[in-house]
Amino acid sequence: MNFNRVKVLFLVLIMITAAVAGSLCMDKSEEAISTVSTDSHLNCVLAQGPSDSLDPANKWVGWYVREFGIYETLFSYDENMNLQPELATGYEKISDTEWKITLRNGVTFHDGTTMDADAVIYSLERVLNSDNSRKSEYDFIDSITSDSDDTIIITTKYPYAPTIASLTDPIMSIVSLEAQDLQNTPVGTGPFKFKSYEREVSISLEKFEDYWNGASEIETVDMYIVADGMTRLFMLESGDADVSRYIPQSEVANIESNEDFEIVSKETLRSYFLYINMNKEPFSDVNFRQAMNYAIDRQEIVDVALEGIGGTPAESVFPSVSEWSINDELEVIERNETKVKELLAKAGLEDIDGDGYLEYNGENFEISILTYTSRPQLKPSAEVIITQFESVGLKTSLTTMEGSAITAKMDEGDYDLALYAWGVAPTGDPDYFFSKHFYSNGTEALRTGYSNGQVDQWIEDAKKTSDEELRKECYDNVQRQVLEDCPEIYVFYQNAITGYDVKVGGYKEYPNEITILTKDIYLN
Repeated sequence: MNFNRVKVLFLVLIMITAAVAGSLCMDKSEEAISTVSTDSHLNCVLAQGPSDSLDPANKWVGWYVREFGIYETLFSYDENMNLQPELATGYEKISDTEWKITLRNGVTFHDGTTMDADAVIYSLERVLNSDNSRKSEYDFIDSITSDSDDTIIITTKYPYAPTIASLTDPIMSIVSLEAQDLQNTPVGTGPFKFKSYEREVSISLEKFEDYWNGASEIETVDMYIVADGMTRLFMLESGDADVSRYIPQSEVANIESNEDFEIVSKETLRSYFLYINMNKEPFSDVNFRQAMNYAIDRQEIVDVALEGIGGTPAESVFPSVSEWSINDELEVIERNETKVKELLAKAGLEDIDGDGYLEYNGENFEISILTYTSRPQLKPSAEVIITQFESVGLKTSLTTMEGSAITAKMDEGDYDLALYAWGVAPTGDPDYFFSKHFYSNGTEALRTGYSNGQVDQWIEDAKKTSDEELRKECYDNVQRQVLEDCPEIYVFYQNAITGYDVKVGGYKEYPNEITILTKDIYLN
């Protein structure tokens, strides 16, 4: 082991010791990180987790508590992104605006109460409440009713094809009617039930003996939340974690060469892309936007910033793992300096003073890129993009800040480019992303200033028709038009890289990144 790794290991040991010493006054045998996994206890370390709430209906918290195996939804996706019933057994479209959903019998919540239509309606209506920050995503729902304990009927305000897909979002998790404090004490139907939570540090779970799909072989689980990638790595190597999510790309070869561990790498539905502020010149000129697009060498970003394994070069909105991807029909967007120079000239940029940087309208010009640091791939990717831009005469700077601060600046129109990461189809359906980013009044389209009447029509048509071929045609058209209009520049698709001890069995990666802990995980 080299000196730098020894230093990091020493720091990790200090961090673990401090965390244990500073824990709540409980039995230390329950609170300390187990250095040796037993046949019934699993330690898992994640890169991110909830902060001030465990309520699945609160913003994006549902993603985390779903990952923890606490909550479930009426429908979900398997590891190959096939839609499947979960707490429902099926559905029937009884009219253009009515969906009858049959609920699974024999399902109990962690508090022992029965899941029925009343509990389901209560859970879904929590998202429709006017004070829910994500209510607008479900404005298509007019009412939710029941005609028996095991069926509900969702009536939409207009024909809405992605209705069933929208129910897979963890914000629609089914919660117990009897739960008193969902913000601090989650009560779901999943294979694991809540024991305790130390904010932004760890959550402790135990198996749910009465789980409807069969109890897990794992008795107890500790899920640790550790932002630093090297710390997560050393927790795996030292035996403090059995499963470690998002292993640092630079360390994958070391783990692969160790017979005690396995690595799984799988393409996700997370795209990294640049927002462009089309309300500012020269970003309002499609020639300039396309010049930036062709100035980017995506393979170099993957090779340099992602160590060649953390992702794949993007071609359009959706990764190839999505059934809605058109990547097989597209030519790869490769860096083309000749084309870049032609497009920049058309946009009115030229090097007047011979300093190697282009001026715009006779004045010095500099591009500012904003990004955030909670995803470690962002900053190094932005740095490679800057090098590529500057090599064609575009002076560029980088500013990192909290995501909320960037959002505020974007809402004010006070930005040039912003490098972001989005799960583009967590519910499996394109409408999730397209209506936000490319529909004229979508939240993200308002931030870029993008508006195209024909694109709006394709999105509307795809929402309303149940003809899957027509939907595919509409969404294919949207993707091609967006690539031409270039309100956003797609850079790469992220790979999920997880390391785990060879004694762990049944672990699977899900492309939509919202399922981790399942009842099928076991220890040999």
